[in-house]
Amino acid sequence: MPGKQAVQTICPFCGVGCGMHLLVDDQNRVAAVSPQGDHPISRGKLCAKGWSTPFAIEPGDRIRQPLIRTDDGFRPASWDEALEVIRYGLLDILSQLGPTAVGVISSARASNEDNYAAQKFARAVLGTNNIDHCARICHSPTVAGLKQTLGSGAMTNSAADIDSAEVLVVWGADATENHAILGGHIIEAKLRGATLIVVDPRRTRLAKLADLHLQVKPGTNILLVNALLHEIFRHGWQNQDFLDSRCEGADALRKSVRDTSPTQLADAIGVPAEQIEAMARTYGQANSAMILYGMGITQFVSGTFNVMALSNLALSCGQIGRPGTGINPLRGQNNVQGACDMGCLPNVYPGYQDVADPAVRQHVSDYWQCPLPDHTGLTSMGMTQAALRGEFKGLILFGEDPVVTDPDQNEVLASLKALDLLVVAELTMTETARHAHVVLPAASFAEKNGTFTNCERRVQRIHQAIPPVGEALGDWQWLGAIARQLGSSSLDWTNSQAVFDEMAGMTPSYSGMSYEKLARQHGLQWPCDDAAPEGTPTLHQTEFPIGRARLIPVHHVDIDEPADADYPLQLTTNRLHFHYGCGSMSRKSPLLERETPDGILFISPEDARNLRLKNHSAIGIRSRRGYLETRAIITDDLPPGLVSMPYHFSEAPSNQLTNRAMDPVSKMPELKVCAVRITPLPEGQAPRTIQSIRASAAPPSARENS
Repeated sequence: MPGKQAVQTICPFCGVGCGMHLLVDDQNRVAAVSPQGDHPISRGKLCAKGWSTPFAIEPGDRIRQPLIRTDDGFRPASWDEALEVIRYGLLDILSQLGPTAVGVISSARASNEDNYAAQKFARAVLGTNNIDHCARICHSPTVAGLKQTLGSGAMTNSAADIDSAEVLVVWGADATENHAILGGHIIEAKLRGATLIVVDPRRTRLAKLADLHLQVKPGTNILLVNALLHEIFRHGWQNQDFLDSRCEGADALRKSVRDTSPTQLADAIGVPAEQIEAMARTYGQANSAMILYGMGITQFVSGTFNVMALSNLALSCGQIGRPGTGINPLRGQNNVQGACDMGCLPNVYPGYQDVADPAVRQHVSDYWQCPLPDHTGLTSMGMTQAALRGEFKGLILFGEDPVVTDPDQNEVLASLKALDLLVVAELTMTETARHAHVVLPAASFAEKNGTFTNCERRVQRIHQAIPPVGEALGDWQWLGAIARQLGSSSLDWTNSQAVFDEMAGMTPSYSGMSYEKLARQHGLQWPCDDAAPEGTPTLHQTEFPIGRARLIPVHHVDIDEPADADYPLQLTTNRLHFHYGCGSMSRKSPLLERETPDGILFISPEDARNLRLKNHSAIGIRSRRGYLETRAIITDDLPPGLVSMPYHFSEAPSNQLTNRAMDPVSKMPELKVCAVRITPLPEGQAPRTIQSIRASAAPPSARENS
């Protein structure tokens, strides 16, 4: 494009990791984007969100300098003043309650360098393992489940393998919504002759194109897998050679599914036995079958067991370690894989090295030259609960908006109000930032150098295209400034490459990487080390990190909150193609916002008739935890009894309603199903925003101070 400089980088939205150029004008503004034609994943394409990236970078309401809360709102401050407030706040909490009372929530939208700095700040500066991020509420069961069965909690194969799979199973995800480029690859593979199977309670876009759609009841994933395994073992479709040579536990698994036939379980699962038998036959007899799954697997109290069930299915048929196979979680945010890899979890250092292992802890302590805490930290939900108990008082958070994205919004708000110090670094004023004591101006991905790791473990470079807006700093930079205020030089790096080099030096799976090597091609897939200097497109080709893979029988776990007479409908959550996460990026684009400008709830025609609703009727929705108002969209994509709501809208947040009941292993809340009731609003009455509902319910003094 004439007159514009093109800077190569990676899209900042979902975990696909598409290649793009930022086109910078002569006023140092990102004026447009263009796709990288030779990128191995995006192949010269971008989705609607990728094309709208400039609005996310400079939407016009960027936070340009530090802000400090006063009785009258926020006032601008210098960095020196803001850092001093943070220093005194942290020191006061540390002196009274110790390191267990403070913590950090890092960002799946920030770079690997930023996330490495965040977990090192927590551990080496604050002296706590209280470090977590949004993977807790998306794919923590993936990390926990696949770690047990395979030894590695990540996508086993590459996105390119979609092209070579004979059978594609998309389970609990609609890749055309959040992972649109991969969704396109799946459609292309289907058109070339691949068999497409979709397992989802909703009739998604891919379900409408599928050869077989199993429209299961929410929370019945394990029942379905066990019914499939029953059929596979009964007919001898398992890969016995693979089981004998590379797995353990096959006999116990076979025994555990003897009484789980499709006929016995069909009613409980909600699909005909013939469909289950057809899926077992197709998957069990395929030469190459690839499972891609999303939060319709993970966001349950049975989330970790659900992931282990999928692992049992793939291992039993030998569908792992080869092109076109594998167990492949679709990661939601651009760097959620990287944030996990960097150790932004309370139980692991970078590279998933166990904080409870004394030898590992000593190695990291020697590497960082500082003592380290010797016990696992709090998860993000754990910090919320500890704050409500008065045991947790200081939180540093960046690039996340838990008020919108975490379950049971009212409880989240109460926990934030219980803090003595909340520091939020952000691009714009989010719902969470409104409750902070100090707000720091953060640099966008276009304003810094670094790396992102996509869902297929591909580490890719991002390059600074424009100067930071106002006084904004990169996250590793402002974290380093706070560390220095606390007397630590642990985060005194000169540039992002120095951060990456330190991380690679202590992270085995990244040890063969450098900025120079990443620049030679479109990134490298971990593990990249002496044994695999050019990276690893396919995991587990000849061995597993734990030796032999483990087949672990798992059994159905009921959802925590079934529908009943008081709350007769089940609510599930979903994503929309034109929006992303909490909406703080996508809703800044007028092009995306015009497609779905307001919060909505999807409902079946039968349920709409019973409630006397028309399309776009104003409704109230109540669960045991909260109440909100929105408009109904009538669709036959949902079965009777199930309603669905996206979580992108701060004025109509589905997390007013969702359940905080947790998977006991991963501490994943059950966001995918809870019980609700719906009432039509009076004719002519528009839905109120959640902010208006709160204000009208609060006493006058509270309204004045809100």
